[in-house]
Amino acid sequence: MSRQTALADLEQEIAAPGGGPDRLRLVGTPFVPEVRLYLAEDAILWWARMEAAAGRSLPPPYWASVWAGGQALARHLLDHPELAAGRRVLDLGAGSGLVAIAAALAGADQVIANDIDPYAVAAVTVNARANRVRVTADGADLLDGVTGADLLVAGDALYDAGLAARVLPYLRRCAAHGVQVLVGDPDRGHLPPDGLELVASYPVPTTEPSVDSPVRRVQVLRPR
Repeated sequence: MSRQTALADLEQEIAAPGGGPDRLRLVGTPFVPEVRLYLAEDAILWWARMEAAAGRSLPPPYWASVWAGGQALARHLLDHPELAAGRRVLDLGAGSGLVAIAAALAGADQVIANDIDPYAVAAVTVNARANRVRVTADGADLLDGVTGADLLVAGDALYDAGLAARVLPYLRRCAAHGVQVLVGDPDRGHLPPDGLELVASYPVPTTEPSVDSPVRRVQVLRPR
């Protein structure tokens, strides 16, 4: 699917009349009320409806929910704007673009929000527009290279073992090249036993699907 098609789909969804848990709505982020995002009350229902309309499989709409790791990172950037102000920032696995938008609000000189899902790229575009910030949405797979950014942020980027096996070496490689790296993770079980140190810890309201606790303790970490 092209980025243009995904963007047109989301813009049509946003403009469509009516309500229901499978619709996209512009809502405040629980732990980061400075940022509003287009989210689905029930992302699974939204996904099912969109797949039925398309007549084919679509990638899981991770961007249609707000995740605990991203909320913690966004809060951290807004509370410590010196981390992003005047710098080039890359938000890896950006999803909705929450962390990228927070970096822009904190005064970043340039923000790139990267995600390989075309719908996430489209979501970044509409969400940045809604928050009146400039964020460049990028859909390339960056994990075999090294970023030229000053600050690399990755929220909830270690949600399964296969992805963590690619993301962690990338983060370490970027850090070795002088990039400041911050990871937001609610400990989904794929953090390395060493190599990362704690920067901050936040109790974050959980809104993502299939979570049995209203609050998750989220760590903001950096490579040692």
